[in-house]
Amino acid sequence: MNTNPHHLLGAYVLGGLDAADLTLFEAHLQDCAACRKELAVLEKVPMLLDSLPVPDAVALSGIPGSSAVPGGSEGTDANAPARLFSELARRRRTIRRRWAALAGAVAAACLAVGLAVGPLLVRPPQPDATYSVASGGGLQVNIDMARKTWGTELAVSGSSLPAEGTLSLWVRDRAGTEDRACAWTATPSGKVKVTGATPIQLGSISSVELRDGAQRAVAVITVP
Repeated sequence: MNTNPHHLLGAYVLGGLDAADLTLFEAHLQDCAACRKELAVLEKVPMLLDSLPVPDAVALSGIPGSSAVPGGSEGTDANAPARLFSELARRRRTIRRRWAALAGAVAAACLAVGLAVGPLLVRPPQPDATYSVASGGGLQVNIDMARKTWGTELAVSGSSLPAEGTLSLWVRDRAGTEDRACAWTATPSGKVKVTGATPIQLGSISSVELRDGAQRAVAVITVP
């Protein structure tokens, strides 16, 4: 415990006293007009320093001390304001370093999470069912089916398909009802990637049929 209560002024302003010194200094304040006067000047210093860069705050440490305490052998501490500014500057630097370290750690953690989760976010959705059919002439058709609330989405890819006319994809349900999911103009390369849709639910589809412009079946996929 500090035996000279006046020397506790700087720590009191900074909120750095333990319980015993706090009780001692507050009792001292009641009887010491000089300390009360100096406290009235210094109590706004932390708030003012918050708006100043640290070098500017340190530069203010040349403020002279207040007059001696009347009627006592102990004078006021002429270096109290200087020590106060220095301590505030030190604490501000410490807080800045801690915040910088925390911000760096958070940024690194976010980057790590982003690297780990990123591949999952860009991964395309997996189909609920996939079917394919091929013929001896090289024709190949692949269809990925995805359940939707409104029906079924069909992603079609094919090669060695008819190179002329209009091609279309037809979906038949188990009751024999047909629905055209999509249609496209044949490409000279015989390759295609298109997406179609049908209101028929995936569980109700019995077959999918690729037809040419004359509505002849080019490929048929039976869904079990």
